[in-house]
Amino acid sequence: MTQDKTNHPETQHDPNLHPFESAVDAWFWFILAQQARNEGARYTAGLSLTPRPCEPADILKILDGLYRQRRLLRDHLLVLRHYGRRQMAPDPRRVKEMRAHKLWKEALERIEPILVRKGIVRAKKLSTNYPNKFWAHGAVVHTNAHDQGSFL
Repeated sequence: MTQDKTNHPETQHDPNLHPFESAVDAWFWFILAQQARNEGARYTAGLSLTPRPCEPADILKILDGLYRQRRLLRDHLLVLRHYGRRQMAPDPRRVKEMRAHKLWKEALERIEPILVRKGIVRAKKLSTNYPNKFWAHGAVVHTNAHDQGSFL
């Protein structure tokens, strides 16, 4: 059985590739790439100024999988899209953005471990003050045998 290259990129250890520093950076990049695509631009892997370890479609597959597993809800996706287009996260100090900030944080906390596992986002260093803060980055998702070709 052959493996899908988008699930296990062989180029993820390429020294020329620059993983994102956070899921937020990856999300803002994804939104800009989608906007450019909607305006007629064509994305060609490896031709950007800063080579990334994924294509926009890879992030879309991750979102689709989390949505289908009911780990991301429609409200999460709407908040991610709205603030992604603004290229800024919701401000928890603003009353009108408090709920959006909660949804934003929840969504990115669910997306980031998958992005780290796939090499799209650089893994965070563990702090001795909070040794279990990033426990989800090492978590493994088990799937059924018939789901081998799935997107996660």
